[in-house]
Order: sequence, then structure tokens, then C-alpha cells
Amino acid sequence: MSFLKSIIRRYEKYSGTSENNSDEQLRTRYYKANFNQVFQAVEDLLKVDPTARITSVSKEHGEISAELNGRIRSFLTVTIITTKPFETAVDLHISTERFSLAGMNPALRQEVFKIYEKLGKTFPFIGAGKYGNQ
Repeated sequence: MSFLKSIIRRYEKYSGTSENNSDEQLRTRYYKANFNQVFQAVEDLLKVDPTARITSVSKEHGEISAELNGRIRSFLTVTIITTKPFETAVDLHISTERFSLAGMNPALRQEVFKIYEKLGKTFPFIGAGKYGNQ
């Protein structure tokens, strides 16, 4: 990645995972569990977090949205999709309106990693970006 691109990325006010993300750390994560287990775990994870307030739950669409009022005020959307029986993909998208001279993106990335870390303690991790090259 070029120096200019890394500077620009640092000042982006959003971060998120996707199947083909150029940053390998921000690729969709897969867990060995069914949809209902993962959906309930994510919802419970956000309910017990004192800095999170769930704003929307749509089990039909596999999405949970929440406001995070911790170190960084931000908005989180979690998308949960079953790809195979007992293989569930989780994508996270987080954004903020705040500005920082040091750049907000690294802090937003840390929030994404914290959520994935908590999910990894609950379910067996299968892989990241598994279907990106197909």
C-alpha cells in the first residue's frame, strides 16, 4: 500500500469487514455455529456491554445495529449470514462522526477486533475471507 493511501485510510471515519477486503485483518470471519446461535450471541454481547445501546434488530435480514458510547461514539452494524450448515459469517461495519488529528480509523478497527475476539471465545473460528477468491 502506498504511503498516501495509508494516510488517507487513517483519516476515514468508518471501518468494516468484507469478503474481499484488501486488509487481511478486515475480512469476513466465519464461525462453526448455526445462525440462531451466532445471532443470539451477538445480541447478548451488545446487551451486556454498558457502552452499547441496541437500536435495531432484524433477524429476517440478519442485522443488528447499535450505538456505541464508549471511548469513541460510533454506530455499529453487524450482519450475520449462514453460508453452510454450522458455518456462519459475521461482518461488522462501524462509523463515527468524530474527527481526530491522529485519525479515527485505527480506533474503529480496534472496536471491530474486540467484537471478533469476544465471538472467537464463544464459537470455534473457521477462517476469514474464505470465499473471496472463488
